[in-house]
Amino acid sequence: MVGLDFGGKGAIHSHHMTVPVQPLIPDVHKSLNSTTHDNLIIHGDNLHALKALLPRYAGKVNCIYIDPPYNTGNEGWVYNDNVSSDMMRRWLDNAKEVDGEDLERHDKWLCMMWPRLQLLRELLAEDGVIFVSIDDNEQHRLRMMMDEVFGESNFIANMVRENKRGSGHDSKFLAVEYDYVIVFGKNVGNLTFHKKPADTDTQSKYNREDRHIQTRGRYKRRDMDYKGSYSQSLDYPITLPSGDIIYAGGKFGEPNTWRWSKEKFEWGVKNDFIVFEDIKKKVYLKEYQYVNNQNVAYNRTTPYRGL
Repeated sequence: MVGLDFGGKGAIHSHHMTVPVQPLIPDVHKSLNSTTHDNLIIHGDNLHALKALLPRYAGKVNCIYIDPPYNTGNEGWVYNDNVSSDMMRRWLDNAKEVDGEDLERHDKWLCMMWPRLQLLRELLAEDGVIFVSIDDNEQHRLRMMMDEVFGESNFIANMVRENKRGSGHDSKFLAVEYDYVIVFGKNVGNLTFHKKPADTDTQSKYNREDRHIQTRGRYKRRDMDYKGSYSQSLDYPITLPSGDIIYAGGKFGEPNTWRWSKEKFEWGVKNDFIVFEDIKKKVYLKEYQYVNNQNVAYNRTTPYRGL
């Protein structure tokens, strides 16, 4: 696998393992109860906070979202991890905000992110997912780093998120009105994403009704005629209500066939899954919202798309 190299990687590689576990101490004056089990707001360094959560939550977190500094040069963040490294000791001694003139800004950002991503991975359950917001300043480096930390095979998506709208007149080259959310799983083999009902996106396509609307929902028509891999068993004559006999594609032989076998077609006629049009000499299948083509209740779903 192609790896990402950066200044300080050797020193930071195992730093998450050496970070001490510090206790979470409730502020009784700001708490509804004195426990530290859930519904927590933790004030402190996020690296120490993540390490403090491990004893109770390691391998138990289903979903994580983080919004790290985008490293634009205008955010005023400072590298402050105490790592045994001359280079990082120099960074700490300078205590300088990372800006656009800092020639080591990418190294600092990657060294800051690496141990935090390692701890976040430890917190994730085997079917857990992490979402990380980022923009063009570090998106490509973050993706490579997450490939290393979470495994390239556990990459799920790089979603584009529209984050502003405007004329773009102040843009030097192109109007950039988006950032990204990079998504990884702990183990995609154990992961299931819920889908949304398809008719929330495609309601307009199911634009016909018949006497089965209460049980099958609306339907859309699909041409029974199919031009694809030819099979003689699917090339049979159909008799229209007018008495006319038709074949797929208007004639017997390649390249057209019917989508359904003769037996399946006869079942469709009997169970009202077929529409005939005598004038056009066409045959259509009915595709319903709530049952499949075997008249079995079916929850049509579609994946969620982008942001």
